[in-house]
Amino acid sequence: MKVHFVVTTVDRPSGGNVYDRHATAGLAALGFDVRETAIAGTWPQPGDDARERLAEVLAAVPDGGAVLIDGLVACGVPEILGAHSDRLRTAVLVHLPLADETGLDPATAARLDTAERTTLRAADLVIATSPQAAQRLARHHGLRRVRTAVPGTDSAALAPGTDGVSRLLCVASLTPRKGHDVLVEALADLPLNCDFVGPAPDPDRVRRLLEHHERIRWRGPLHGAELADAYASADLLVQPSLAETYGMAVTEALARGIPVIASAVPDALGDGGLLLPPGDTKALADALRRWSDDPDFRSRLRESALRRRDQLPTWASTARQLAAALTSLGA
Repeated sequence: MKVHFVVTTVDRPSGGNVYDRHATAGLAALGFDVRETAIAGTWPQPGDDARERLAEVLAAVPDGGAVLIDGLVACGVPEILGAHSDRLRTAVLVHLPLADETGLDPATAARLDTAERTTLRAADLVIATSPQAAQRLARHHGLRRVRTAVPGTDSAALAPGTDGVSRLLCVASLTPRKGHDVLVEALADLPLNCDFVGPAPDPDRVRRLLEHHERIRWRGPLHGAELADAYASADLLVQPSLAETYGMAVTEALARGIPVIASAVPDALGDGGLLLPPGDTKALADALRRWSDDPDFRSRLRESALRRRDQLPTWASTARQLAAALTSLGA
């Protein structure tokens, strides 16, 4: 089966970009003829050049062709996808509902939400990256065909950590939705060190967050061996997100047996750690104080992480789920 896969140009590391890369490789390994096109732009609110490029790419797909398109590209421009909905078989891969991005003004969030609804209703199929996200998309937008393809996890060696207590890690883009401000406040009076790893679209915000916290350092976006080293030295992963569709940094930590305290990631975490309410600074501070002071609590979290480590999905299983969803476009 030939699939035209439309993605964004990778300008900074993200879970969505990692997912798309694995999706291309996994589908190809299953015998799909994947024709990937990356389009630069300020998605989901692109300029004229990006819009014109997307229109050209879709127009070049023959009638009846199967198109898998990243939701970041598709969902903000329903008129472009809609112009081809009658002649193409389209599937939209939603990594994050557009209105879930924090920091948007209400008018922009409402406009993007409406555009997303129009796009997804015009598509033949919607693919979400977690069961929770699939249910929410179907309910919120009134969709009938929503499938799930959960992100996989690369196998990894167990992380040795440091002293087993004091080195915390948070791997996420430093945007408001990731809840770094909640974590900074929760750590204020605790003898714990934390590394923030990820790109920062607003460096001034990072400086404001960290100016009075000597135990927290921002290491920027890390890749390859440097990122692996950051995980290897972590005693605990803390992901205080306000909203997520899955949470791949959580499964990356669990693959290394690293205990996890997180919010908004029930599908990724499973029973592998402590799940807290999003945005609850007191709950996070209490949990981190307990982590610092209670050896039994730390042991239970480590045991939970090790159990979950053996249950994590693989990228091969992700590819099989995507393949089944795309094959259904012909049904």
